[in-house]
Amino acid sequence: MKALLTGAAVAALLASAALVSTQAPDVVLAGRPIPGDAVVPHPLGDSARSGRGVDLAGMPVGANPPSAPPAVTTTTAAPPPAAEPPRQQPGTVRLPGGGLATLVREEVTADGVLPIPEALGEATWWGVDLGAAEGATVLAGHVNWKGLTGPFDVLWRASVGQDVTVVDTAGRTFRFRVSKVETVRKDDLPSRAVELFGPRGGHRLVLVTCGGRWVGGDTGYEENQVVTATPVP
Repeated sequence: MKALLTGAAVAALLASAALVSTQAPDVVLAGRPIPGDAVVPHPLGDSARSGRGVDLAGMPVGANPPSAPPAVTTTTAAPPPAAEPPRQQPGTVRLPGGGLATLVREEVTADGVLPIPEALGEATWWGVDLGAAEGATVLAGHVNWKGLTGPFDVLWRASVGQDVTVVDTAGRTFRFRVSKVETVRKDDLPSRAVELFGPRGGHRLVLVTCGGRWVGGDTGYEENQVVTATPVP
C-alpha cells in the first residue's frame, strides 16, 4: 500500500505539473492584449510573453537585438598647397613685408637734390646699377600723400633679415636681404650722404622714405627711414 500510495502521489504530482505546463497562453484579440498581458514598453521587448510573434522592431522572437552601427570613419583631405604669390612684374620692387612699387629711373640733380617720385606708388631709382659690384642702388618713395598710405610706409616696420626683390625693366630679378635699419634726421642727412648713398663700398640696395614728426615747410617730415639691404648670392 505504501508503495502504491507513493506511486499515486508521484502520478498526481506529474498530472498536476502537466496541467500547469499545458495551461493555455494569454489570448490576443484583434491585436489587443487581454487584461494581465505583460506589455513591455521597450521596442525590443521579448514578445514571447504576449504571443505577438514578431516584436515591435520587426525581429523574430528570441533574435538578438541589432548591434551598434559601425563607427563612421572620416578621412580628412590634405589641405591644398598654398597658392604662390603673383609673379612680380618687370620694373617693380617688392619691399620688406610685401608692398610693391613701380621703378622710375631718375638721377640726382646738379645741385645735389635727391629725386623723389611724383606718384604715391612709384619708387625713384638712382645710383649704381642693380648688378654693380660696388656702390649704392637707391630707391626712394613717399610714406603717404594726401591722406593715402604709400607702399614705402612698410620701411617703418622693416627688420633685419627680411627680403627685398627688384625686377628690372628687362625682367631680370635681383634679390637682397635687409642688413641695417636706421632713422636719420634730415638735418644730418647731407653729412652722411656719401656714406649712405655713395658709389663706393660693397654693393647695397638702399631704401629711403620720410616719417617722424611733421614740421611742414620745405622739410615736411623731420626724419628719414633708411633701410640697407645686401645682395643674396
